[in-house]
Amino acid sequence: MTSQNYNKPVRKAVFPVAGLGTRFLPATKAIPKELLPIVDRPLIQYAVDEAREAGIEELIFVTGRGKTAIVEHFDTAYELETTMAERGKPQDALEPTRVKPGNLVTVRQQVPLGLGHAIWCARAIVGDEPFAVFLPDELMIGEPGCMKQMVDAYGEVGGNLISVLEVPHEEVSSYGVIDPGPRAGALTQVNGLVEKPSIEDAPSNLIISGRYILQPDVMRRLETQQKGAGGEIQLTDAMAQMIGNQPFHAVTFAGRRFDCGSKIGFVEATLALALEREDMGEEVRAMAKRLLG
Repeated sequence: MTSQNYNKPVRKAVFPVAGLGTRFLPATKAIPKELLPIVDRPLIQYAVDEAREAGIEELIFVTGRGKTAIVEHFDTAYELETTMAERGKPQDALEPTRVKPGNLVTVRQQVPLGLGHAIWCARAIVGDEPFAVFLPDELMIGEPGCMKQMVDAYGEVGGNLISVLEVPHEEVSSYGVIDPGPRAGALTQVNGLVEKPSIEDAPSNLIISGRYILQPDVMRRLETQQKGAGGEIQLTDAMAQMIGNQPFHAVTFAGRRFDCGSKIGFVEATLALALEREDMGEEVRAMAKRLLG
């Protein structure tokens, strides 16, 4: 089949946000980890902003127990907005949190059966359309954003796309890695996916990072997917079945990735982005020098 069959516009994005955030306890006992802020903007906000920049308006959150605060974050806050208006305070900071009525949908993942299962929970809302997937733990900083780069590439080749980054070869064992085919600029044909290979067996140093554009056929494959690594339904296994049957490419992201699922990555992202801010960068730099001294 040609990519002509697989180039409907990408209008929907799925955000799997049902995880328990155990690595950040006790901070995440009552607050979803996706709402932990990098300086003054929650992780989930960065992902939603990236989706909007790419022209995606329909947001699908796959949530679990105790995650209602994520939806509240994108809801209208009448008391807050009224109080700020009465006090003559600008409301610019709230603008990114506003979502058009009907453009945010939540579905529950009642049982934590893995990323593939979380995506499958959104099948009824995704319907028969291609869709993007954002893993909010992975903070992708670039201009344009990662998903915009991917949507632009999707306009050329259609089909399925994953975001990849080049890492030093000795680090590949910690990630999913692609088996690359022909490469043209930032686009690489994907011949296979290998989860956490040994350094000797790794087919490349291009690691899968948490952004995807997938055709709806992946839902049908997840429907019958057997449990894989860790006893979970793995998205990688379902994607691997589509390689060779549909166009499948990787886009090498021109930008930076911060692994905010780890404490070190979270602190690194906070420091890096604070240093770049016009309103505080100089003070943060001076503070860091003082602490290091």
